[in-house]
Amino acid sequence: MSTYVADLIWERGDESFVDQRYSRKHRIRFDGGTEVAGSSSPHVVRAPLSDPSAVDPEEMFVASLSSCHLLWFLALAAKEGWRVDRYEDAAEGVLARNEEGHQVMTVVTLRPRVVFSGERTPDPETLRTLHHDAHARCYIANSVRTEVRVEPVL
Repeated sequence: MSTYVADLIWERGDESFVDQRYSRKHRIRFDGGTEVAGSSSPHVVRAPLSDPSAVDPEEMFVASLSSCHLLWFLALAAKEGWRVDRYEDAAEGVLARNEEGHQVMTVVTLRPRVVFSGERTPDPETLRTLHHDAHARCYIANSVRTEVRVEPVL
């Protein structure tokens, strides 16, 4: 068993707070020392109470799924002897209401584009299989109720 942590720090400052007009901006510190600015989404809480330049939970959710898929894909490609030069993903999540009327991330679509080099490169079917296997192994995708789609750019 492994434990993963993130420290979140929010401070009121001199804002009233009880009038609900407080900044949603906070800091997120990861165990390796990296710190990023976090905030509510400006789609949920309008600026200036949210910070559009900060990362919001919805973006982190999408990025987490995309990053997990990337890391598994690279591991599987290396194991098979495929040399990956570049991997990019234009991942997108859709926030909508579920059957109970709650806002949930209903679909996350990954659109990875992979560039290979070397004497042998995977054909489209092998590439689809690599993405399928990466998705099946992704801890994050296996941990959520959200439908996660993988649509590689071939």
